[in-house]
Amino acid sequence: MSVNSIQISIIVPVYNSSGELRECLSALIGSSHSGLEIIVVDDASTDGSPHVAAEMGVRVFRLPRNSGPSAARNYGARHARGDIFFFVDADVVVMCGAVSHVLKVLEEHPDVDAVFGSYDACPRIKGIVSQYRNLLHHFVHQKGNPEASTFWAGCGAIRRTAFKEIGGFDEKRFPRYIEDIELGYRLRQARHRILLDKGLHGTHLKRWTLRSMIRTDIVGRAIPWTRLILESKNAPQDLNLKSGQRLSGVLTGLASLLLLLTPFRIELLGLSAGAFFGVIALNRDLYAFFLRQRGLFFTTACIPLHLLYYLYSGLTFSCVWLDFQVRGAVALQPRAERRI
Repeated sequence: MSVNSIQISIIVPVYNSSGELRECLSALIGSSHSGLEIIVVDDASTDGSPHVAAEMGVRVFRLPRNSGPSAARNYGARHARGDIFFFVDADVVVMCGAVSHVLKVLEEHPDVDAVFGSYDACPRIKGIVSQYRNLLHHFVHQKGNPEASTFWAGCGAIRRTAFKEIGGFDEKRFPRYIEDIELGYRLRQARHRILLDKGLHGTHLKRWTLRSMIRTDIVGRAIPWTRLILESKNAPQDLNLKSGQRLSGVLTGLASLLLLLTPFRIELLGLSAGAFFGVIALNRDLYAFFLRQRGLFFTTACIPLHLLYYLYSGLTFSCVWLDFQVRGAVALQPRAERRI
């Protein structure tokens, strides 16, 4: 089958992102690929998002109440006509030729059922936190295993047959957070091949603050992702779960604990510093990337942000793990014993 004969449906969920949506759709419409349809699913926005989509001539559906990206994407998939579903977030501007790129990859690899990319190295929003966050995502994906163990729906495509086979995104357990990661786990469990294409990029338009970053990392990623890992007993050595990153989390927690104990034993200060330097050594490639991209000042500002990331992520994992163990122990107790 030739590339031009493949039908592809681009599905864009949106919630109160009218400004970003206009740029997102402009890039997609500019693809002008034959056999292409663009579907916007408005998740009960209170701004002008659905009107922007309607003005730009794409298919628009509106959910009666805010239900999260899982429901929005599934709704779009139910109304899509394509053989391939290309999911794009409303705050992502895909690179020129993204649609043709995706179709070519899937045509050249008939055994691949899903493909996803990454943010590019040119985030639009200024500011240390926004630049750090987006460049970190780019770096992690660029260093990831091409034979992926998960999926990213910010700029990722799935064949209709595979999507339908596994039942789409989980709207009950993962309506808003890590829904694409969980879908990727199920794809791999069903023996579908997922490809991380490092040549597929999109520019991220989201503005991050320190508060929004920490809240998203804890509530939207660390808590549900830890629960998914513990329940599925699956923690692939890829992306954010590589051994070096896990060790960095442990060392950051140890260094912080030793630092708190230094008023009682001053010699612990050296051990704390050694642990922190260990984290820096483990992440030297990332910091070298920051240095090449934005210079010394930016890199110096990003190091404490990254250490903070490891600290609260590690603490969250420990708390969820402990809660999981306690709940599991209680569940295994005889009923009569639990009533005592």
